[in-house]
Amino acid sequence: MTLLVVGASGFLGAEICRQAVAAGQRVVGTYHSAAVAVPGVEARRLDVTDRSAVRALVTAVRPEAVIGTPYRYDDWAVTADGAAHVAYAAAEVGARLVHLSSDALHAGRPTPYPDDEPPTPIFPYGAAKAAAETAVRAVDPGAALVRTSLIVGEGSKQIQLCRDALAGRAALFTDELRCPVDVVDLAAAVLELVPADHAGPLNVAGPDAVSRAELGLLVARREGIDPAGMKTTTGAASGLLRPTEVRLDSTRAAGLLRTRLRGVTELLTS
Repeated sequence: MTLLVVGASGFLGAEICRQAVAAGQRVVGTYHSAAVAVPGVEARRLDVTDRSAVRALVTAVRPEAVIGTPYRYDDWAVTADGAAHVAYAAAEVGARLVHLSSDALHAGRPTPYPDDEPPTPIFPYGAAKAAAETAVRAVDPGAALVRTSLIVGEGSKQIQLCRDALAGRAALFTDELRCPVDVVDLAAAVLELVPADHAGPLNVAGPDAVSRAELGLLVARREGIDPAGMKTTTGAASGLLRPTEVRLDSTRAAGLLRTRLRGVTELLTS
């Protein structure tokens, strides 16, 4: 199989590439600015906002499957338009598409969100991810849409943010709950979905709902750091409009996939 990973220089994209190469697949990985640093990957530069460039690359590679991971937090053209361009190009060559989405498209509430919950975005990034899903489903109804949460693991931005807060250089929200997932588990789950016939949204996240501040305390405990200096805040105090409690119910994924999605408490205390 030839697998095209769009966004292979990112944290998740790189891990997907590593696992796919280890499994003996031919992997073509795209990047925009930061180079792809995974041995065995055929790296190609790509601007996902350029529809013609995306079509040309996919047509040249002719992959059996495409995994779309690119995003830029504050850039609609990359997150929404880029996803549409990738979906269109993949459909043209008949490639299986697994699109990476986010829990950011939900507004937040006390009860968990099932897989097929319609998006209710309340801030620009969430709206862009919702638009991306809409475009992908319109172009390719058979595509898998993986809704995930905070991605943790060595080298993750989330863990570094916790370290920064513990050092007093940043602040963690006490009222923003998520279901963190390990990058290794998530990459394995995404690769499992490539040969599967699942279509539509699927929650793939960890079973533990923790606040960002609680995540910081777990990091402190694992790394032997005194948490007394950890800075915290709330959404209201920060003046930012962001989703608060977003719990993804990943029960279906747990039954569908062989990969065990470990909770962040297990990951950071084992």
